[in-house]
Amino acid sequence: MTESREFCPRCGDAVPERRDPLPGEPAGRDALLCDDCYFEDFELVDAPDRIEVLVCSGCGAVRRGESWRDVGARDYTDVAVDEVAEALGVHVDAADVEWGVEPEQVDENTVRMHCRFSGVVRGTLRSEDVTVPVKISRGTCDRCGRIAGGYYAGVVQVRADDRELTPEERAEALSIAESYVADQEAKGDREAFITEVKETDDGPDVKLSSNGLAQNVATRITEELGGSFESYPTLVTEDGDGNEVYRVTFAVRLPRYAVDEIVDPEDGDGPVLVTGVSGRLRGTRLATGEPYSADFEDGETPTATRLGRREDATETTVVTVEDEHAIQVLDPETYEARTVPNPAFVDDDADTVLAVEHDGDVHLVPRDESA
Repeated sequence: MTESREFCPRCGDAVPERRDPLPGEPAGRDALLCDDCYFEDFELVDAPDRIEVLVCSGCGAVRRGESWRDVGARDYTDVAVDEVAEALGVHVDAADVEWGVEPEQVDENTVRMHCRFSGVVRGTLRSEDVTVPVKISRGTCDRCGRIAGGYYAGVVQVRADDRELTPEERAEALSIAESYVADQEAKGDREAFITEVKETDDGPDVKLSSNGLAQNVATRITEELGGSFESYPTLVTEDGDGNEVYRVTFAVRLPRYAVDEIVDPEDGDGPVLVTGVSGRLRGTRLATGEPYSADFEDGETPTATRLGRREDATETTVVTVEDEHAIQVLDPETYEARTVPNPAFVDDDADTVLAVEHDGDVHLVPRDESA
């Protein structure tokens, strides 16, 4: 290769004829140095002498700058690897960079990271080993601090209209709240959390981190279980800018009748086993087995008389099937033979049926297919 009139500005040796640097290649004064002088001060990796990581002892979030981040690490070694990857810098002139790390657990709070880097610089494969100690410190993030301090902004009170909540409704309402909050956390909302669940005789009170979160939980509970809710704000303080801060209670009222209740709509067609209450009262006529449906007009629940619940029904013997409209069974209370309507949900060859007695009347009840 012919030599130009250019010389290395450091050692004075002649350097090969220059061309314009390609993207990523040294430019400026570094481009004029010969290889020996260029690599004399070259460092492939820029590494800190030590890294300190603050980890929340409650949720495992890592403090980065002024904020906390959920990193999803399995243990503190994973945290150390991530922090070293963030802190190390590779020389801009290096191409085809590869690196690996071997963590060494020194003690409970210290991980020594042995890192090996390689890359191509000026057509030469360069490698470098660096060791970075990572010190793990434990603290409490803002979110866990608020939870520990009992902070909340919204409350969802779940009750039922003119009756007690069933155990299934209590469990389902809490499941809906927990599932929704977990979804928001999974989407990266670190301010979404349930502070406390207080069980009362009337129903659960769920304290949540924000009014918006509480409103969305109340909406989803009524969408799934029926009913409606109203909000009741209470002024609690003012923020630093003088804005009023409200704590809002969302009072959820589930429908007057619950799934698996037996009610009489008093429309002349006999009792109904309630099978759904979201948006409308739905059920099965006990006399015929036909479906029943009644809209909640203007938010008003249809008038009906409670006769009992599905679990009140007992197994009783079929004496004889008289015809498609009548069947004779033993009264579950007196054990006398009684002729009652033969609904569609009773099999023609059934030996036993479920029956409930109310005010001297016997009603057959469909079996719970989900049980």
